[in-house]
Amino acid sequence: MSQPSVIPRRVATTAAVILVLVAGLAGCAGPRSDDGGGSGGGSGASGKPRKGGTLTVLNSNPQEDFDPARLYTSGGGNVPSLVFRTLTTRNREDGAAGAQVVPDLATSLGTPSKNATVWTYTLKDGLKYEDGTAITSADIKYGIERSFAAELSGGAPYLRDWLIGGADYQGPYKDKKGLDSIEVPDDRTIVFHLNKPEGEFPFLATQTQTTPVPRAKDTGTTYEEHPVSSGPYKVVSNENDGERLVLERNPHWSAKTDEERKAYPDRIDVRSGLDSAVINQRLSASQGADAAAVTTDTNLGPAELAKVSSDKKLAARVGTGHFGYTNYIAFNPKVKPFDNPKVRQAISYAVDRSSVINAAGGSSLAEPATTYLPNQKSFGHTPYDHFPAGETGNAAKAKELLKEAGYAKGLTVTLTHSNDKDFETSPEIATALQAALKKAGITVELKGLEGNDYSDTIHSAAKEPGFFLAHWGADWPSGGPFLAPIFDGRQIVKDGANFNTGFLDDPSVNKEIDEINKLTDLEAAAQRWGALDKKIGEKALTVPLFHPVYKRLFGQDVKNVVISDWTGVLDISQVAVK
Repeated sequence: MSQPSVIPRRVATTAAVILVLVAGLAGCAGPRSDDGGGSGGGSGASGKPRKGGTLTVLNSNPQEDFDPARLYTSGGGNVPSLVFRTLTTRNREDGAAGAQVVPDLATSLGTPSKNATVWTYTLKDGLKYEDGTAITSADIKYGIERSFAAELSGGAPYLRDWLIGGADYQGPYKDKKGLDSIEVPDDRTIVFHLNKPEGEFPFLATQTQTTPVPRAKDTGTTYEEHPVSSGPYKVVSNENDGERLVLERNPHWSAKTDEERKAYPDRIDVRSGLDSAVINQRLSASQGADAAAVTTDTNLGPAELAKVSSDKKLAARVGTGHFGYTNYIAFNPKVKPFDNPKVRQAISYAVDRSSVINAAGGSSLAEPATTYLPNQKSFGHTPYDHFPAGETGNAAKAKELLKEAGYAKGLTVTLTHSNDKDFETSPEIATALQAALKKAGITVELKGLEGNDYSDTIHSAAKEPGFFLAHWGADWPSGGPFLAPIFDGRQIVKDGANFNTGFLDDPSVNKEIDEINKLTDLEAAAQRWGALDKKIGEKALTVPLFHPVYKRLFGQDVKNVVISDWTGVLDISQVAVK
């Protein structure tokens, strides 16, 4: 997981540990407004949005690997969705409404078989690439198949896991036959055969791997330099692997086939690799081209936010967003004394969330969490607090439990964290926890590790410490990609990246995950995910701490600010600069 200044992405157990975005959440305030209103703040420039002009995007992280096979959908903010259309997409609206999945290239969210193991999609009429040729279902099949090639690794792993034969398929460069589990009976129909029921396949269909790629135009590892656009913009230049990406209108894109992307600007200039302080300074000054600029990955820090908040004009240009993300303490019950549930419960009671929130930047940038699932309806959030610590911790209850566990005189434990000065696992947060637990008779020794060492250690079944800081973000706004990788016993990985940190292998939990996956009624599934979260929470395998809040500036000429609960960042497909 990355720091919240970048949209984090949940990394599945079969994938390498890399940045997540991918991305329902607590309501971003405010309805969509044609005069620039945006989630939680900012009316933008006055007047209704009009087509034309150049939108500048100022980001810290380069838009690397600009190939639909290699992108992990939430990575890179909203830029990929300007070029790559998919079978389905996120609803481009403010707040909770933006956590819904809607059709994109397809006419619907798909037609499932009775047991949700077969999903059928029909493409819309009139879909065209940037060169005017028609988009076909065979192009989507090929686009998915090339994402299996080792040369194009990096994308989401779900299709490999879910499609029949996916685990052994090596991609079209080695296997010309293709995947039998993807059928294309005609140019507008595509059928997926899954190895198990997956009621959330419409969410998976938003991943960039379902972007159509014409086989004749595929140039392998160099395709990222000029991918063939199916969206409202095409790539005209890609410098230094996404350090600067310039997009201009795709003349063959039709708004009649695309209800989600507004595509107001004529040109979009993405400049990356910039220092976060420089980005915020440029957006604050809002001079020249920066007046029509936004960022999709750079947060305001506590000091910057305090300065901005004292200036009404600047404060009106701050967008507030939430993303499905939880920061928490993780326990390894195979390591003493954390094998004793009462010790884990005692720590849960001792935590001072107010001091943690302060260490994370204050209440404007972090919200306290007592549930593992984020506090949004789309995840099925069910309120619970099994070990109520209040705002500042319950030291008395913690001491009582420690005595019952055989530690009447207290105990000493080691808390592992990252030395990186990020928002989630920083030394400051570790220090805040150290002070809180001291009040309960728990002496905490801090062990800081450098970024890669930290990640490798906490995700190794053999090396995982007993007590450490962790975090998780959603690939889509549902309880499934939140709970299954962390608590499904069948996803424990002994040799590789393991995310089931509590090594939970409870048959009743595993069975419930399977049962929920069969549901194609997403609201009903959400309720079941919430109930399961509450049940797992009783085991005290984690201590939820907080959910991040994103505060990001935009230029004074930017209009139509829309921030959905799917991504938590300003949606550049909706922005106008005139």
